[in-house]
Amino acid sequence: MTAAAPLIQLKNITRRFGNMVAVKNISLDIHAGEFFTLLGPSGCGKTTLLRMIAGFDEPDEGEILLDGKNLVGTPPEQRPIHTVFQSYALFPHLNVAENIAFPLRMAKKDPEFIRDKVKHSLELVHLEDKGNRLPHELSGGQRQRVALARGLINQPRLLLLDEPLGALDAKLRENMQIELIQLQRHSGVTFIFVTHSQSEALALSHRIAVMSDGHVEQLDEPSKIYGFPANRFVADFIGNCNLLECDLTSIDNSNISLTIPNLGTVYAPSRDGLSKGKGWLALRPEQVSIVHADTAIDQANHFLGKVDDFLYIGDVTTYIVILDNGQKIEALLPNSSAGRAHFFEVGDRVQVAWQTNVGYYIPDAKNN
Repeated sequence: MTAAAPLIQLKNITRRFGNMVAVKNISLDIHAGEFFTLLGPSGCGKTTLLRMIAGFDEPDEGEILLDGKNLVGTPPEQRPIHTVFQSYALFPHLNVAENIAFPLRMAKKDPEFIRDKVKHSLELVHLEDKGNRLPHELSGGQRQRVALARGLINQPRLLLLDEPLGALDAKLRENMQIELIQLQRHSGVTFIFVTHSQSEALALSHRIAVMSDGHVEQLDEPSKIYGFPANRFVADFIGNCNLLECDLTSIDNSNISLTIPNLGTVYAPSRDGLSKGKGWLALRPEQVSIVHADTAIDQANHFLGKVDDFLYIGDVTTYIVILDNGQKIEALLPNSSAGRAHFFEVGDRVQVAWQTNVGYYIPDAKNN
């Protein structure tokens, strides 16, 4: 069976601003019905890339193909694409229903058709009773839902979302993430989402393009980006990660041996394509256990140290341990009892340990 052609293809896209290259020769495919995220720190080029897809900016080089047709040179209003901004960009003098109806009115659709579509859109974003309200009478989350409904009302081929949750508080952001997932699933519209929030990208996306310095560092499913980072930047940027500098000294079918300066040998999972040399072991805090120093441990990877600090975050506590070689490592423990429970105090002697089948070795790019 032949795979469906991508909905949108970026081919060798480059954008310069004077001597600065904001986007560097990026090529990627996005499929119909996908929730696709551009993730990266400020200044990495993600918003510039989104603006070029929308038509608000043009590439200096490359093609942007939608259904095989090159959009470069096509004005934004002639592209079957809508953009939702962090600022919502609602018309303050129009009520909710009028804001949502605006794209259809501009397209001179039949009034009865517009009424039916607006009614359906209000139901889709759970604002059935807010149609007569003005934007200033709504909460931030409600205004965001109005902006989403307006963007989706005429079923664009693409909906572009530029940091749409950035102005919301933490709890509302979490609620809106669930709303976005459901909205994308029910509408069937392809979403391209821009954010600098790693947790947001991991929670929402079918696939993520992690960007840095104008290019894509890794493009993959969230679980693979988190568990199998392509390089040190991705490992460090996505979530919390212990990065232990090491030398890969031996390889067999199941494990590799890594030598960490002044600490000793660590074992990690093997995989095809590895060779001896310098690199890092990427180890997530939830993969590291922590016990009192005198506890017997039967795991090969275990080291002594002392608690330097801890971060209590309600359901979990992250312990920051300084190993005897000076290496800092984080270990995470769930808090199963109520209250500000923690198991270790600053200064306690402890052991940290992890299984030989966890962690991910990242070769130094200079060795490749």
